[in-house]
Amino acid sequence: MVLRTRELIRNLLQLSLLGVLVGVACWPFNMLDRWQDQLLNLLPAFSGEEWTPAALALACSPLVVVPVLLLLQRGIWSRGAGSGIPQTMTSIEHPAQASALLGWAPSLQRLALWGIASLALLPIGREGPVVQVGASAAHFLRKRFPNWFYGLGQAELLAVAGGAGLAGGFDTPLLGVVFVVEEFISAFSSTLIWPAMVVSGMAASFSNLAGQPMFALGTVGVEPMELAQVLWALPVGLLGGLVGAAFARLLLAGTRRGVGLARRYPIRLGLGVGACLSVFLLVSGGTGGGDGELLMGRLLFGSSNGVELPHGLWTDLMTLLFRVIGPVLALSTGIPGGLIDPSFTFGAVMGQVIADLAGLPQLFLALGMVAGLSGATQLPVMSVLFGIRLAGDQQLLPGLLVACVLAAYVSRQFVTKPIYHALHALSGDATKTSP
Repeated sequence: MVLRTRELIRNLLQLSLLGVLVGVACWPFNMLDRWQDQLLNLLPAFSGEEWTPAALALACSPLVVVPVLLLLQRGIWSRGAGSGIPQTMTSIEHPAQASALLGWAPSLQRLALWGIASLALLPIGREGPVVQVGASAAHFLRKRFPNWFYGLGQAELLAVAGGAGLAGGFDTPLLGVVFVVEEFISAFSSTLIWPAMVVSGMAASFSNLAGQPMFALGTVGVEPMELAQVLWALPVGLLGGLVGAAFARLLLAGTRRGVGLARRYPIRLGLGVGACLSVFLLVSGGTGGGDGELLMGRLLFGSSNGVELPHGLWTDLMTLLFRVIGPVLALSTGIPGGLIDPSFTFGAVMGQVIADLAGLPQLFLALGMVAGLSGATQLPVMSVLFGIRLAGDQQLLPGLLVACVLAAYVSRQFVTKPIYHALHALSGDATKTSP
């Protein structure tokens, strides 16, 4: 009995140490994300002021930065190209490849590439790099201490740590646990869930050393009756599934061509993509750039400095178009990033478009966010948890559940393979066919 107790304590300490390491590794990503919000606040849509030279330079920065990123990805930082999630999936399926895909070199290169792209206001998320850096931390500890983490095989350990990277990147412990079950392993097992809870909880605790609000965007204050929520969730879920499927299909089609073109013509493709992203920033005043968290916060709760976002049906439709096309252009070139924030954002803007016609803006924004994410990823449980974490009001849970499940089901009719698995398959094909 005493021996078993000691073994349990030792295992918990080892898992906790892994969680702390993952959380500390995620801290630079969260710091850069906050810097991006500060830069976005300089643009007219968020500042309420006219264009200044500094704001114009920021809006035009993708025109310069994207070609540079594609040149770096083809050259000295080639190991950092790509999201990071396909590389983690490959390491889980083929542990022998983990050293090449999860070493410190690709992790640091991916951080640098993503950081430059983020500060240039590219409309990309961060779950890809943080998942990869989480798995990288586990790979490092397993190599250094091969007898640690009793009961977890190599694949399970990488999956747990990859999910913890997601928990640390978004300060959402259960998000990492659900991602392990719903995406990486596709099976519920107490031998996997319990370690995932420990590692994800510690990672989230240490990933934001400067602190983060309980709910990142605020708290939605509406409390419609359950039946009203469900009735409104039906059309929102349907639209979220359609828009999410369109986003996923565009991203897959763009990635099939874009990654190869980025290797062959980095400057020409970079100038084209960068020009489009700069135009989106200039035309929208800033709402077409960045990961979208600042935009979602302003849509849901307004501005603390009294500045209102540009508003109206046609303005919101234009923003919706930019928020779907912009991430596709950036991510399809192999620039490290993620699609959780972009999907959440175009879902929020979609909800705003519906609210322009029907009222109830906060309800439709909340339903739209989770429906957009679920439609793009086909991960309804993760989408519900993420929605509650960012704009948490459990009073909306019935509507969120219906919107997510319907969006995922509708999306599956048009995209047969979930987006992360489809992108993983594409990365494998690219590796086989590359010279």
